[in-house]
Amino acid sequence: MPAFPVAADASTRNTQLRANLRHATHTIRAKRATAVAELDDWSPLRAAGAAIKDRTLRHLDHYLEQLEGAVTAAGGHVHWAADADEANRIVTELVRATGEREVVKVKSMATQEIGLNGALATAGITAYETDLAELIVQLGDDLPSHILVPAIHRNRGEIRDIFAEKMAEWGRPAPEGLTDAPADLAEAARLHLREKFLNAKVGISGANFMVAETGTLVVVESEGNGRMCLTLPETLISVVGIEKVIPTFQDLEVFLQLLPRSSTAERMNPYTSTWTGTTDADGPRTFHLVLLDNGRTDTLADTVGRQALRCIRCSACLNVCPVYERAGGHAYGSAYPGPIGAILTPQLRGTQSELDASLPYASSLCGACYEVCPVAIDIPEILVHLRERVVEGGPVTVRGTRTVIKPAKGHAAERAAMRAARWALDHPGVLRTGQRLASRTRRFHPRRLPGPGRAWSDTRELPKVPEESFRDWWQRTRGGSGTEGRTTT
Repeated sequence: MPAFPVAADASTRNTQLRANLRHATHTIRAKRATAVAELDDWSPLRAAGAAIKDRTLRHLDHYLEQLEGAVTAAGGHVHWAADADEANRIVTELVRATGEREVVKVKSMATQEIGLNGALATAGITAYETDLAELIVQLGDDLPSHILVPAIHRNRGEIRDIFAEKMAEWGRPAPEGLTDAPADLAEAARLHLREKFLNAKVGISGANFMVAETGTLVVVESEGNGRMCLTLPETLISVVGIEKVIPTFQDLEVFLQLLPRSSTAERMNPYTSTWTGTTDADGPRTFHLVLLDNGRTDTLADTVGRQALRCIRCSACLNVCPVYERAGGHAYGSAYPGPIGAILTPQLRGTQSELDASLPYASSLCGACYEVCPVAIDIPEILVHLRERVVEGGPVTVRGTRTVIKPAKGHAAERAAMRAARWALDHPGVLRTGQRLASRTRRFHPRRLPGPGRAWSDTRELPKVPEESFRDWWQRTRGGSGTEGRTTT
């Protein structure tokens, strides 16, 4: 993948994509606002969600060990994966041990993050996505572009064509004369997936939450495919990021109010599935939990960036982001697009690649993402923090080891400009002289910057410099009070 600006330059020229995104995000955000407004205690709930997550992250080692003990006591098996390669190896070996060569999957961001489907395919195992949007993406040989609605970049006509052309290659073909009516598309998917559910012996899932005190895993979804994948197969394998653990079952009360309203704008999810280990004659006979690190403990070591680990994957930040709405999810080059991806991906993968170093800049810093985040992640703060890391380098934690990284390439001019600005701000006389000089030469200022500055001014005009600085105006008018020596507050 190229850097975000390059990818976004191409995607913003796709008028159909922009129309699809604009319609979908505006619809979702309006419904979410209505659902949230129904709760008088939304702000306290939001604060409670953030507090629970922060407390858990401070004692993550304790809660993960408690979770492992509870899952094992309930008949499950726990595996620890330090990175994507180890997680893929564990899952592949577990599937091979069953003798099966096909699995059904619940929608899972963690498995997208590690590229599990590709790893299974290399081992001769076919993974079937059962979430409707994920099915569309898979049949279209595409990539997800949204956390909640992976096929948000497709319209109904495109989906009909994908079903008609590709379903037969993966199983039951689409009905003859399939239309683009939502009910017809849903029925085609239902008939296609029914065969997969009834024949599958192995299911793979993620989890929205893991309860440390009971060993219970929770999946919330809206279609029922998750319930089928979690109950019908003989073997269930769940791949879950270690940050998804919460201390107690009672903590679910908070998150099961925050998540559905922020994601699908529903008061509650149509399907909330919980399971604890295995039970005789009910559900899978064998349960495996793969706890995934893959950069999460390194992120935890960053006192500013660790906020990102609060994320409950609701996607509310994507639906209000003006950058995501225009560029689309594919430009982020990650399983996590939008504002949360711009802060999470560079922490999980590092900032050494051109793409990852560009992601903290994929934002206008308008702050809309923070306002809608149900667990109060200060995304703009982390973006600025990561921009400093990209430009200046410095100490970071990589696979548990404290190390010093070099500044990313291509930021020498920015680094020099910031240092010059810092020096000027530390010397009030220099700043005052510069402001007065800028005001007196304002007639000669260009509307566009020359040289490297053109990259900034190609899409915006330089702001006009006022006739006098605020400092000079204040000294001349005493803040507009008209009284000598008197100031206003």
